[in-house]
Amino acid sequence: MLGIIGAMDVEIDAVKNEVSQAQTAVFAGCEFVCGKINGAEVCVAKCNPGKVNAALCAQVMIDRFGVSELVNVGVGCSLSERVTIKSLVVATEVCQYDFDTSAIDGVKGLVIDNKVKLPADSALSDALARAAEECGAQVHRGCIASGDTFIASQTKKDEIVQDFGAICGEMEGGAIGQVCYVNGIPFAVLRSISDGGDEAAALDYPTFKKIAAEKSAAIMLKYIKG
Repeated sequence: MLGIIGAMDVEIDAVKNEVSQAQTAVFAGCEFVCGKINGAEVCVAKCNPGKVNAALCAQVMIDRFGVSELVNVGVGCSLSERVTIKSLVVATEVCQYDFDTSAIDGVKGLVIDNKVKLPADSALSDALARAAEECGAQVHRGCIASGDTFIASQTKKDEIVQDFGAICGEMEGGAIGQVCYVNGIPFAVLRSISDGGDEAAALDYPTFKKIAAEKSAAIMLKYIKG
């Protein structure tokens, strides 16, 4: 079974609405909709923004519904000049930029097993990238950085890039990646760029959020139906 998690209704409703033979259950404050899309077994949920919410949702999805792979979809900000609004990023790896024990070990983002970056599943990620390209999207591959902050500062952007070399920022993928890593579940993270993560982000995000979210959902459906 494929698990699909988005943080907001706008990121996940289009996928949820395609589920047939749907059965719904609520655990840990998340609604899980399980059934089939084009014959494929899926479990779809909105986790709400932030790393703890995302981790809770992912662990429940693994424990209660037995998903064998998991994709986190939604919007994100660009951390690179070459990654523009409305383009797509598929993670090669994820990190958590606000996890910081450097005062005692000298390393930022050292989340588990002496690892800063956790690798996304290559086969699943490659398939999502192909689906995005078939939808006509400009696709970038690279590290996606997660933290419990809406990034809206060039200074913050520069810091994340310097520390982690990330090309996209958001609030859930790193936590979902960590949950999948410790459970041995293949995962992928797909982000549609809604803003530049700089001082203009607060204005760009409301303008492009819906467009970006609909694009990532359409690519998710393309992947499933393909």
